[in-house]
Amino acid sequence: MITLGLSATVLHAGFGWVVRLHQGRATMGSFEEMLLLGGVTGSVGIVIVIADAVAAQPLVPRTVPVAASFMTFALVVWWRAGWRRIRELGGRNQPDTGSTPVLIFGAGDGGCQLVDSMMRDPRRTWRPVGLLDDDSHKRYRRLRGVPVMGTFGDLADVVAQTGCRTLVVAIPSASGELMRTVESRAAALHLDLKVLPGVAELLNGQVAVSDLRSLEVGDLLGRHQIDTDVGAVAGYLTGRRVLVTGAGGSIGSELCRQIHRYAPAQLIMLDRDESALHAVQLSIQGRAMLDTPDVVLVDIRDTQQILEIMEKRRPEVVFHAAALKHLPMLEQYPAEAVKTNVWGTLAVLDAAKAVGVRRFVNISTDKAANPVSVLGYSKRIAEGLTAAAAMDTGETFLSVRFGNVLGSRGSVLTAFTAQIEAGGPVTVTEPDVTRYFMTVQEAVQLVIQAAAIGEAGEALVLDMGAPVRIDDLARRLIGMSGRRIEIVYTGLRQGEKVHEELFGDGEPDRRPVHPLVSHIAVPAVEPATVQAIDLWSGPGQVVETLRETCEKMSAGVSTRSVPWVSR
Repeated sequence: MITLGLSATVLHAGFGWVVRLHQGRATMGSFEEMLLLGGVTGSVGIVIVIADAVAAQPLVPRTVPVAASFMTFALVVWWRAGWRRIRELGGRNQPDTGSTPVLIFGAGDGGCQLVDSMMRDPRRTWRPVGLLDDDSHKRYRRLRGVPVMGTFGDLADVVAQTGCRTLVVAIPSASGELMRTVESRAAALHLDLKVLPGVAELLNGQVAVSDLRSLEVGDLLGRHQIDTDVGAVAGYLTGRRVLVTGAGGSIGSELCRQIHRYAPAQLIMLDRDESALHAVQLSIQGRAMLDTPDVVLVDIRDTQQILEIMEKRRPEVVFHAAALKHLPMLEQYPAEAVKTNVWGTLAVLDAAKAVGVRRFVNISTDKAANPVSVLGYSKRIAEGLTAAAAMDTGETFLSVRFGNVLGSRGSVLTAFTAQIEAGGPVTVTEPDVTRYFMTVQEAVQLVIQAAAIGEAGEALVLDMGAPVRIDDLARRLIGMSGRRIEIVYTGLRQGEKVHEELFGDGEPDRRPVHPLVSHIAVPAVEPATVQAIDLWSGPGQVVETLRETCEKMSAGVSTRSVPWVSR
């Protein structure tokens, strides 16, 4: 017995040294350490059993090493778990000077990680005293000693019982409807509301105290749980040369940040705004010297320069996000919409075809569905030009259509925020106006996913959720500011709709691959048709020409009569 005991001791030390069990490889009492302990004690037990079995005469009954292995594992686990528990309780029982007691709504993975992060925070900024969850199976659960005290319906009672004045929503996938309900209840009880960001914003999906932030309007409008096929996306981005036009804009810059995660062979960021290029390079690389080949300063209107850039860099994938997008401005200057959104897109398409680009993604807009504005006309024609390029090349040239992006430059959210900060009034066109909204991270994530599943010539329409009343949005922003701000109704401007549409007449909502991506066919537009637009004919005639071209497309009539010939 002494021989076996000494042998087991030496083996435990030896196996423990191999896996660095005693050198802090895993946190004491953690699941990872339990696995290491199980491997060490199991391995020692197997060696002892084999040694005892092959011995000329068994030293002990064969069941003894087996039983001893289980007893050893139980003892070391209890010791380490007990030590961890003592340390945790010691930390919880320390004076909480300056620590804010909080209730946490959500006892799932997010809540569990958040409680753990709060307990490990050396500054003890937050002190969880209770959890709420509507899942009846979690009624008596305790996370790190913090009890589940009821459902969200018990919020008022739990607040009275604990005295907490802060509520944290630990549900990264919470819907807009749920967040609006929580915000209303919290406001009624005068609670300070904190939230975890959406899944798309969390780094590696892990939750930490540092992720907590105040409620934002994007949380109230809804979060879209996006299931990305990483393998399919990586298949066309990883190791490829990728070019993004309009890389300094809201959509383009987020495209660059997300594409960068998939390790392309080269990411080429193209824009005509040098300050915007500086900002996006800084956000990706942490430095922005603007002297590297990954930033290109050029205007997509410069057909020759775009072609030279494409021939020099030879991109395999192109995301075309460069465009003029302010609807009222383009109503005044339709010729500028033609130069950038139509001719500029054609220049990028021509260059892409000339150098053999395999995948081209044109960023479109919901205003291209049944268009009534210059912006809508120009973007609808850009979809048709992209479809024509797909016919010419046989490659995956497609468009992706979606609505308003929260927080983008010039968006209604940005305008409302500025008006509130200035003391008002907040201007809304009409009380019943609705728009589709999505965060820039979610929109770009779906764009990248859509590009992996789209077919040549299609327009892919992203599911934007339910439309939002702009009047409600303005009132919620005013309510969140805590100020009394007047709302003034200005009436619809030229080219604006009361309700935006994602699908045009005759465009079916067909989703054969991804539940959030619809596929629609786009009639091709002959490049010569738009090249012939006479900008000197006056704004009215330019708009009429754009409208007539879009009407032909809506009728399913392709403006293409002969195969495209390189200019």
